[in-house]
This record gives sequence, C-alpha cells and structure tokens, in this order.
Amino acid sequence: MGEVRLESGLDELEAALGHSFSRPELLVCALTHRSLAHELAQSEASSQTVGSIQAVGREDNERLEYLGDAVLGLVVAEALYIAHPEWREGELTRIRSGLVSRERMAQVAESIGLGKHLRLSRGEERSGLRRKSTVLSNTMEAVMGALYLDGGMEPVRAFVRSQVMGEAAERLASELRSGAALGNYKSALQEFLQAARAGAPVYRVKSESGPDHHKRFLVEVRTKGEAGERGEPLARGTGHTKKLAEQDAARRALELLKGADANTVEDAALQLETEIDTAVEEPSVP
Repeated sequence: MGEVRLESGLDELEAALGHSFSRPELLVCALTHRSLAHELAQSEASSQTVGSIQAVGREDNERLEYLGDAVLGLVVAEALYIAHPEWREGELTRIRSGLVSRERMAQVAESIGLGKHLRLSRGEERSGLRRKSTVLSNTMEAVMGALYLDGGMEPVRAFVRSQVMGEAAERLASELRSGAALGNYKSALQEFLQAARAGAPVYRVKSESGPDHHKRFLVEVRTKGEAGERGEPLARGTGHTKKLAEQDAARRALELLKGADANTVEDAALQLETEIDTAVEEPSVP
C-alpha cells in the first residue's frame, strides 16, 4: 500500500518540480533514504509488491545526492556569473555558498512539500527523521541529481530560478552590498581554531589598491603566535572592504584547514606554511 500511495503522489511532486519524469524510477531513487534501502535489502517481506519501484528502492539516494550537489553548485554559479558581471570571485563565492547551503536547501524542500514524499524505514519514520533539516537538504540535492539525469540542465536551471534564487539571492546580495558578514566565516574559523586549542586568528592588511570609491584590500590571516613571534600564515583574501577581505581570507583558511591531511590545526598550519606559495596563491589585486 505504501508503494501505491507513493506512485500516485509523484504527479504532485513533479508539478512542484516543474518537470515530468520520463524515468520516474530516478525520482523514486532520489526519495529513498538509506534506511529503507537497507530494510528492503534485508527483508523479502514486501515481495508481493515486486516491480520497478521496489527494485529501485533497494538503492538509496546518496549517489544522486553527490551528483545533485555538483549540478546545483554549477547552475547557481552560472546564474550568478551571468546576472552579476560586476562581482568578483569572492562575492560570487559567498552568495553561492548561501544559496546552496544546507539551511537553504532544507527551506526549498519544505516549500515544495518534499518531506511527505520521502521513503524511510519503519524505524526512521517513527523517529521523526522525515522532518529533519539535514535529511530534507540531502534529499533535495538528490532530487536535483535525478532532474539532471532525466532532463539535462534545463529543468535544473528552471527550478533554481523559480525556487532557489529569487528573494533569497536578492537578500544575500543586499547583505553583501551593505558589508554585512555573509556566512560568517570569521566566526567559524575562530571556533575551529579554538576547538583545536590553536588560539584566535589574526588578520593583517597586506595591501590596498584602487581609487577611494572602488578600493581593493588584500588581507592575510594567521594563527596567533607566541609573545613576540608571528603565527603561521593560513590564507589570504580580497574584498572591497576590510571586513569582506577578512571574510574571504577566513573562508579560504577554513577550506584549506579542513582539507589538510593533519590531526591538529598546528600540523595543518605547518603543512600550509610549506605549501603557501602554491596552495594559497595571492589573489590578484587590480
């Protein structure tokens, strides 16, 4: 009975997505949480409903989530690149990060009623997993992957324009123009360093360029050194204000630290010191 209700409900979800699937099994797979895939693989109790939906239901949505995350990032990046030729890399990156964040994807999922279509195991259904923002966000990305495989980039672009961008993009752009911290990378970096007992980050303006009405700042962030000593360099960033340049530097530092093959921030900083000329290229300052 559960499978029949799901199949009849696909029309409603397709309408919300603005796309009719030629291969609906892709959409079913995108809605299948790993808990149900595991449950189906371990039990033949539902053998009376053998069919394409059950067969696909044995594969969870994590591979589609991986694909959808990449496709979503590309489509949002393309839309911002075309719409805002005046923005540089740092501004584009911050806006894109806000639009494809887990929080934003969960909001989009809720707006189209995605939660009621999720396919969960009986245990996870009772646990309330259907309403958790992380699950909604991951499933939304998986649906983007299914959209891409079924119809190519155009249905993804159309959905992004109607559901992901819109007012959210304008709000983030307004925050950017006002100089407000977007995605507060500085706070995130400070928390990361403090959790690793590496102290607080220190920011230094390395250079300024451009006319007064269009300044460009280059900022470096370092770990805090011992008394009288300089800390280890982590990253550099640019922006039209000092605050934006600091945010950009913090973002780059977080990406490098979290990607470093190291057990501690101190180890990561030492690795980054030897790689700074290649891994952290000084952004161009026109």
